[in-house]
Amino acid sequence: MSTSRTSPVTVLLRAALPSVPVVNRLPGVRKAPASRFTGLVRTAPPVTIDRAHVERYARVCGFPAKDVVPLPYPHLLAFGMQMAMMSDQAFPAPAIGMVHVANSITQHRPVAVGESVSVTARVGAPLPHPRGTVYEFVTEVRADDELVWQEVSAYLRRGRGDTAAVYGTVSPAVEPGGIPWRLPADLGRRYAAVSGDRNPIHLHPLTARALGFPRQIAHGMWTLARCVAALENRLPDAVRVDVAFKRPVLLPGTVVLGTARVEGDGDTGPGWGFGLTSPTGTTHLTGRTAHPGRG
Repeated sequence: MSTSRTSPVTVLLRAALPSVPVVNRLPGVRKAPASRFTGLVRTAPPVTIDRAHVERYARVCGFPAKDVVPLPYPHLLAFGMQMAMMSDQAFPAPAIGMVHVANSITQHRPVAVGESVSVTARVGAPLPHPRGTVYEFVTEVRADDELVWQEVSAYLRRGRGDTAAVYGTVSPAVEPGGIPWRLPADLGRRYAAVSGDRNPIHLHPLTARALGFPRQIAHGMWTLARCVAALENRLPDAVRVDVAFKRPVLLPGTVVLGTARVEGDGDTGPGWGFGLTSPTGTTHLTGRTAHPGRG
C-alpha cells in the first residue's frame, strides 16, 4: 500500500534541506514566505485497502485482525501527501522541526479491507498559537463519493507566537490506571516500516540526539493508535477521537493508560476520556471520544 512512489531517501532530503543553514537559501530549496501562503491540496489515485498491510499495522499497534481497518489506519493513506506538501517550496516551514501537537479523527462508518477509496489532503494558511504557528492538514477519505473518514492533523512550527491565541481543546482529566505498557527500543523502527514515517527522531538514539532528544521517541500516531486499540470494543462504528500530544515517549520506556467514561455537555456528546502517562505521572497524551455529530 502506498500513495507515493517517491523513495524514502528523497523524501527525507526534501524534508531536511530547508532546515540546513546556508543550504536553505538556495534556489530550489528556499521556502516561500508565510505571508504569501494560502494553501496546498493533494489528491491520490483510488487505492484498494490491502489486507496484508492492514494486518501488519494492526499487529504493531495492538488491534485484532478484522475485516474492517483499525480506526486510525487511513492516516497512513494520506501521510505521503502530507509530507509532499510539507516538502513543497510553497509551504513556508521546513518539515523537519514541525511538531505534531493534536489530531482529530472522525469515522462516519468502518472502512472495509479490500474496499477502494479516494484520498484528498489539504493544508491552509497558518493559525496563531502561543508558541508559534499551527498548520492544519485535513484529510478526507471517500468510497464512491461517500465521505467515510476524515482527519485534522495539527503541526506546530515553533517561533514567535501570539500569547493571546487559543488553540486546541481541553481533554477531560483521567487518573492513570491499568496495566503498564513496556515499549521496546525498536518500536519506532517497527512503526516506521509499516507507516512510512521515517523521521530520524523515531529510529535510533544517534539520529534522535542529533535533533535534540536524549534517545529515540515513539510516533505520536502510534500512541494514539495504541490507546484506540485498548478502547476499540467500547466504541461505536461512527465515532470521533480527539487527541492532544503533550510530551514525547522515550524508547525504550513504560507508559500507563487511564480511561474514564465521560458525560456530554452542550457541545460534546458522551464518550470516553483517556490519558497516557509515565509511571511517575508525566502526561504524554490526553484524549476523548464522542459521537461524530457532536463537538
